[in-house]
Amino acid sequence: MQTSETGPAVVSVTALELLPGRETEFLGFAGRLQALIQQKGYGTDQLLRDGTDANRYYDIRVWKNAETAARAESDPEVLALWSRISGRLKTSPIVDLAWAVEVGLATAGPWQERRALRDRRRGPGERRLRDVGRSEGERRMSIDRRMGPRRREEENASLVMAARIVRERAHTPFSRFKVGAALETADGRIVTGCSVENATYGLTICAERVAVFKAISEGHRSFKRIAVVADSDQPTPPCGACRQILWEFAGNVEVILADLREIRGRYWLKTLLPLPFDAGFLR
Repeated sequence: MQTSETGPAVVSVTALELLPGRETEFLGFAGRLQALIQQKGYGTDQLLRDGTDANRYYDIRVWKNAETAARAESDPEVLALWSRISGRLKTSPIVDLAWAVEVGLATAGPWQERRALRDRRRGPGERRLRDVGRSEGERRMSIDRRMGPRRREEENASLVMAARIVRERAHTPFSRFKVGAALETADGRIVTGCSVENATYGLTICAERVAVFKAISEGHRSFKRIAVVADSDQPTPPCGACRQILWEFAGNVEVILADLREIRGRYWLKTLLPLPFDAGFLR
């Protein structure tokens, strides 16, 4: 891996599923984004088309270092172009960090299949012996210590970026208060949700619950963390209903609060929801 004066290069791979008939527009905005990233000295950005799916591309970025990656992913011009690109996508981007280095950029392909192969080395539902009897939150803290602070920052930045992108799709004609959420599954997928308002105000649904329900409907049952993004002067935590839903389906996950520029706070869900009610009370 290349290194810079302030640390090793950071590589990210994002799978993009295009809407049919939007390829020309997509490539135009993607080209502008590539030029902007290079012009500002953040690193390089290239697209690879999937050989088995004409509407799938892999966006491969090589940032100079972790600090540069964080700066690039909070750059208003970069965010604006990502927003234009996301409007041409069928689904929210799926992000995987530091993968392409493993095989070389020229041969990058369906990274998620490679990750699945690695995951299958451990049997389904099988845990490391040291994890037996430990809560999800305790296991996550242990994993984070092994990963190191730099890798945690990189993964958090990608999760927050996904939440920022999906926030632009929020339907908020009444409050004008857009919120985006990105939920990371145990196998590394990112499922996003945005706030959706209704003229019958009680039927409005928050971004966090949209993300959770989407993930459940797609078959996911185990989660690592969730990022919540809003354009506000102070961190915007999940409401009480969202905290209960998160506890029900995700347990004591990490909750990352961010605005359009930076991460504003990180909390374990149990801190935000002390003495939670769950299925254990129904036995």
